[in-house]
Amino acid sequence: MPAESTRARHAQELFAPLGPRYDRMGALLSFGQDPRWRRFMVDRLPRDSGRVLDVATGTGLVAEALLARGFEVTGVDQSPGMLAAARARFAGRVELIQASADSLPFPDASFDHLTFTYLLRYVDDPAATLEELARVVRPGGTVAMVEFGLPRGVWRVPWNLWVGVGLPLAGRLVSPGWHEVGSFLGPSIREFSTRLPERELLELWRRAGISEVARRRMSFGAGLVVWGQRS
Repeated sequence: MPAESTRARHAQELFAPLGPRYDRMGALLSFGQDPRWRRFMVDRLPRDSGRVLDVATGTGLVAEALLARGFEVTGVDQSPGMLAAARARFAGRVELIQASADSLPFPDASFDHLTFTYLLRYVDDPAATLEELARVVRPGGTVAMVEFGLPRGVWRVPWNLWVGVGLPLAGRLVSPGWHEVGSFLGPSIREFSTRLPERELLELWRRAGISEVARRRMSFGAGLVVWGQRS
């Protein structure tokens, strides 16, 4: 595999077996915060009944929230297993396409808005991926994301304990796959924050052609929601 595909391939292999339990376990292991972050992100979009592309849609959690708000939704993910779970959820109500975020099979300005979750840690070139995401959004449309963050100050200690000890242990009680995910997340979040600090991340959004970029740290910094308008 070429170097550019290494992170994406690892993500696909890591999360592929988790589809049936992904929603419930994600909420449980984040103490209910992951669904909260996703809802906040979806609320950043104007309620204009537009067409939304949900990238890294997974089992369709964000797509479901978008659908409930009256949007026309297309979901994209690289994992056949996750898409199978999403198809079972939607029964044809959402268009679902297997594709990579860094090479979307859509013309320029195809969508009114775009959302993505936990994506940029798994791509080799976040700047190029953001440019590709922005490409398919019409001028004036909203682009929004959810990503993990690093808590600051006194909250870093309990966060370190949870991701270093609690998550792997809790995952082990569920399945080998969840133990692997639990062991992976802490180092992955730290590595991404070091490789692309928040200030640099927001600058990449602007360079990709997204203006009025805003961000909200949530759950003492453990979650990060970023949004802006396609220029």
